[in-house]
Amino acid sequence: MRFATYEHRDHRQVAVVEENGTLHPVPAAPSLTELIRSSDGLGALLNTGATTLDAPPGPHVSEVRLLPPLEPPTIRDFVTFEEHVEGVRRSVDGTGGMPDAWYDAPTFYFTNPYALIGAHDDVPVPPGSSVLDFELEVAAVIGREGRDLTAQQARDHIIGYTIFNDWSARDLQSREMQVRLGPCKGKDTATTLGPYLVTADELEPYRDADGFLRLGLTAAVNGEVVGKDLLSNMSWTFEEMAAYASRGTVVRPGDVLGSGTCGNGGCLAELWGVRGEQSPPPLKPGDTVTLTVDGIGTVSNTVIAGSDPVPLPTARRRTRERP
Repeated sequence: MRFATYEHRDHRQVAVVEENGTLHPVPAAPSLTELIRSSDGLGALLNTGATTLDAPPGPHVSEVRLLPPLEPPTIRDFVTFEEHVEGVRRSVDGTGGMPDAWYDAPTFYFTNPYALIGAHDDVPVPPGSSVLDFELEVAAVIGREGRDLTAQQARDHIIGYTIFNDWSARDLQSREMQVRLGPCKGKDTATTLGPYLVTADELEPYRDADGFLRLGLTAAVNGEVVGKDLLSNMSWTFEEMAAYASRGTVVRPGDVLGSGTCGNGGCLAELWGVRGEQSPPPLKPGDTVTLTVDGIGTVSNTVIAGSDPVPLPTARRRTRERP
């Protein structure tokens, strides 16, 4: 089953999406996040969806603006594709190979839940950046609260999946990460989520013998394919990622777990690292990035000019007085 959040005639609505694109509004649902919280698991959400499909239909998806399917309280973005890490390290950090620590656990960082945009929204160039990149990912959405989960338990806590595009200002990222804290403004302007939340049961037929979802991933810029990969090339399953995320803390309904960028052209920076040059070039206003994932759908966003950075002073070198 597929759920969407859309805007139509200045009204925001949650809906179940038919195969033909017809939207069936969910009565009295303030948001998909709230609906997930109140459902407490996949079964209850599917029951709500089935009841909704019996109600009168609303507009077609082509007549509305698709918003991010949900408003997550937290977004953890992992880095689970070895090929991506190898290429981007060469491009962004100027180093090759893999850090030994990467193999220890599915590392993640927290990114900005206020920067989400819809499946077809425009993407502004981040202030001060001239090296914009996309990142093709899939995200799992948590449907039930849990703490210190095992990977086996975590499967019952994942309610669905969506496409995740972690737009990245590579020039800002490269400079900021020299401080060894995180990507900061390099990842802070936009993240595409959409087009729908596809419930976990829909993707079970794609699961392989090792527990990975074998979904085809395709990235295109201005209609030209630049990357193709399989989601099953992840080094950890989403259940293992959810278990790690819950270690010593809680995951809650609506939390989003990004897979990290796929390999073989899942972003431009990986290709730059492999080729030793910025080919294809960084994204510029007017470029359109289209990402497609088997079983989930397609998102397509066009880059537009962004705002100029608000001037700030550099750090003041202090005398280090003491009281």
